[in-house]
Amino acid sequence: MITGKDLEDMGYFDQFDLNKPENSTVLADYTDWVEKKIVTIGDERLIENTLGLVGEAGEVAEKVKKKIRDRNKISAEEIVKELGDVLFYVTALANYFGDNLAIVMEKNVAKLDDREKRGTLQGSGDNR
Repeated sequence: MITGKDLEDMGYFDQFDLNKPENSTVLADYTDWVEKKIVTIGDERLIENTLGLVGEAGEVAEKVKKKIRDRNKISAEEIVKELGDVLFYVTALANYFGDNLAIVMEKNVAKLDDREKRGTLQGSGDNR
């Protein structure tokens, strides 16, 4: 069995090093690009970006639901297209709250790694 330590020794986790210049540049460019597309400000922006995120995530869920319920064929391209819209709103909200996508990713990696280390990946609640 390959362990996390084995993967670390093989350099697998290097791909997640968000401090690498090539990664931070791509994320910074995308963050800036998203910011230029924002059309609302203040509380209106918060509401619009939050509802946009929920709406786009709902579109992903609808496609998966119809695949299961109606046996519709969905392509990876369709899902990826919708996930791009989800990513847009996630980035917009990260920007709104003064962080950026790279910071959101770093914090999520740290949180989930900590939960895995403590054996609490499964379960419910924010503080596990």
